[in-house]
Amino acid sequence: MKAMIAGGTGLIGSALAESLLEDGCQVSIISRNPDRVDSRYKPVSWEESSLIDELMTSTAVINLAGASLAGNNPTQMRWTPKRKEAILSSRRTAGRKLVQAIKGMERVPEVFLQASAIGYYGNQGVEPVDENSSPGNDFLAKVCLDWEASTAELEEIGVRRLVVRIGLVLSSEGGLLPTLALPFRFFIGGRIGSGQQYLSWIHIQDLVEGIKYLIENPNCQGAYNLSAPNPATNQVFSTHLGNALQKPVWLPVPSLLLKGFLGEAATLALEGRPVYPTRLLAAGYPFIYPDLDDSLIDLIGR
Repeated sequence: MKAMIAGGTGLIGSALAESLLEDGCQVSIISRNPDRVDSRYKPVSWEESSLIDELMTSTAVINLAGASLAGNNPTQMRWTPKRKEAILSSRRTAGRKLVQAIKGMERVPEVFLQASAIGYYGNQGVEPVDENSSPGNDFLAKVCLDWEASTAELEEIGVRRLVVRIGLVLSSEGGLLPTLALPFRFFIGGRIGSGQQYLSWIHIQDLVEGIKYLIENPNCQGAYNLSAPNPATNQVFSTHLGNALQKPVWLPVPSLLLKGFLGEAATLALEGRPVYPTRLLAAGYPFIYPDLDDSLIDLIGR
């Protein structure tokens, strides 16, 4: 298989690209800075001619591109109007550029995988949701709806399109876990806010293997939740994280403190609902890390 990844230098894209390479696949990475792409991968610019040249020989296209919801550092985390527009436009632009390039080709890729997130369902509520549930109406849901819609047109020209709604990714290399673990390492860890909000999480290895599983199975098409089958409340997650780190769990983070510092972006930590991977399980994907304890012990041990 020859795979082409947009967003291949981020946390998810880097792990996926490395795994595909280990499987013997050829991997190309689309980047605004092709000179900075790891030499193991073929760099591709966002220029349409460059995209078309590489797409002509690509089997699978994976679109993970989009500005980080949490920003690259704490000063960028607040969702100002300018920041919101950057989050939305980065996703729309990447998707539309890929669609435009593919539409101009005689031979189209066999499969196109479009990234999205479980924020599609809205972050408020305790009722379980799966792929059959309706979208939410908050900012995160709007982001996901636009992200998914940016490449929907490909289905009209016969491309098998997958949409993966990704949960909160647990990785030792970055993302959510190191941020949550930091207070515990200084003996000030605890639940966030009420602790009753859900974390619908997924181990980075299951995320990568789940993406590959869907790409490699021609009967898989449409939307799939990539989250573990055992979501946990923040209180439960904090307890398990403290146990994995062998640190006490005692100092809660007040909601008002986070809202004052992060504004609307505090919803990333203060809200969440239980999301289940119903279609992924029905497709036969065997989770490697379905349980939170095993996941945290594996990752913290690294």
